Amino acid sequence: MFASVYDFKSFYNERIGRVVRRVLQERIREIWPDVTGLSVMGTGYATPYLRVFKDEAQQVFALMPAGQGAHDWPHEGPNCVALSERAELPIETNSIDRVLMIHDLEFSEFLKPSLEEVWRVLKSNGRLMVIVPNRAGFWARADWSPFGQGTPYSATQLTYFLRDSLFVHERTEEALFMPPLKHTSFLKVAGFFERLGRNILPIGAGVHIVEASKQVYATADRGSGSKVKVRGRGVFMPKPIANRAKN
Repeated sequence: MFASVYDFKSFYNERIGRVVRRVLQERIREIWPDVTGLSVMGTGYATPYLRVFKDEAQQVFALMPAGQGAHDWPHEGPNCVALSERAELPIETNSIDRVLMIHDLEFSEFLKPSLEEVWRVLKSNGRLMVIVPNRAGFWARADWSPFGQGTPYSATQLTYFLRDSLFVHERTEEALFMPPLKHTSFLKVAGFFERLGRNILPIGAGVHIVEASKQVYATADRGSGSKVKVRGRGVFMPKPIANRAKN
């Protein structure tokens, strides 16, 4: 059971964890190729995937859930990690450009409040990327990995939850087609499995990657009404019927 952030850290320090990180980093970069001048926040256990944004974004930091603890990151420079409740983020409203959620929703007991809190802190044109285990994939059965813990989802379920929390679905991608095996021969050809799976067997993906946006629409003005003068006898003007009821 991945009950501590140090369990996640241990996985990503292993060889298979480093391969998984490289595979998912490439897919994340395909979706967000340019974050120059933007603020990027990670939730859950996102630190393995935030480094690609460090030299480009204006601000990069991570919030780790209080129930699992936190460790400092990065190793060099000031710490960019804080401990937080999922449904009570210590972040100003409408202040973040991009949010990356990974190893988060599948462990959340309060799904809707967590997503609504992310919606709150995002700017009006902000983007959210959610990465969750695919319930139909092999990685959801690998309980020695973080992708085999918590509640896996189908892409349809995740899209519904996002829409129910006022997000607008933008795209759904599949990733992590390499089998959850630690044998060196499989790890060396991880790129081959990614290319093959995307073209032939997308249902076998280990994770869903869903991007959604926060879009705030202006409310329609009901108006204060306007007075219109009615002239002429040809206009039908209904009159209330007198109440003839007797006490």
